[in-house]
Amino acid sequence: MTWPLWRQYWAVTKPRIVALIVFTAVIGMLLAIRPGDEWPWSRLLAGSIGIWMAAASAAAINHLLDSRIDKLMARTAERPLATGALRPGQVLGFALLLGLGSMLILVLWVNWICALLSFAGLIGYAIIYTGFLKRATPQNIVIGGLAGAVPPLLGWAAVTGMQREWDWAYALLLVLIIFVWTPPHFWALAIFRREDYSRALVPMLPVTHGVTYTRWQILLYTVLLVVVTVLPWATRMSGVFYLAGALVLGAVFLWYAWKLLDPPDEFFAMRTFRYSIVYLMALFAFLLVDHWLLPLFDAAPALEFAPAP
Repeated sequence: MTWPLWRQYWAVTKPRIVALIVFTAVIGMLLAIRPGDEWPWSRLLAGSIGIWMAAASAAAINHLLDSRIDKLMARTAERPLATGALRPGQVLGFALLLGLGSMLILVLWVNWICALLSFAGLIGYAIIYTGFLKRATPQNIVIGGLAGAVPPLLGWAAVTGMQREWDWAYALLLVLIIFVWTPPHFWALAIFRREDYSRALVPMLPVTHGVTYTRWQILLYTVLLVVVTVLPWATRMSGVFYLAGALVLGAVFLWYAWKLLDPPDEFFAMRTFRYSIVYLMALFAFLLVDHWLLPLFDAAPALEFAPAP
């Protein structure tokens, strides 16, 4: 079945990946707002749209630069450029339109620092990672993971402009969590798809160093991830509710990583990959609930029993 043209363009934006990017950016926005602050609705809306367009532009450039290897991999063989449904010139024009549109929106209706950081993230993922690192080193995911980790920083910058003294520290802590999460997340997929990467001559870790070595790396990074996710509580960015959620989620992730050392079947790597997505979304949801909902419950008794003036 042939998709209509609009769906072909929609596909090159990698909508599921970009949705996760925007989700973490929005969480960054909401964590940057303190209870009692006035909500900057226009920046929240414009920032979400601008960040989505920048991420979609990077995804389209990724399709363009990966069009050769996409034809060789079962996972990507049905992408619009691989099938010929779209031409390279069409995708390039679409990516430039999205990129320019995102910069205009972010500069005019958000702030220049959010626009600058979004542009850096776009270049980091689309050009540095896809165009160079992906084919240059088996540590491509580790080094290039910084570009995919910046969305919470973009969201935070959209709200505050990074003007408060603690903005950078807290926003970069969110970036650190995603940065450490990326290797075990993506290497689990790479184990399952290692034949694809080998056929396309992409030096992913399971291809260059073997599956056993990659499994141990996943476990080590997962241990590091659990440690890093304690930092929001340790720095008083969040409370005990978040800490409990992070530890439970981390314990399950550790179980997956440990089980992956001697998996029950070949598909277990894919189950680990899928849990990692659930893990990240749930972890950021715990941060959000801890930041916004729990203070309301904590304040209720004080409001109820406050003495009359």
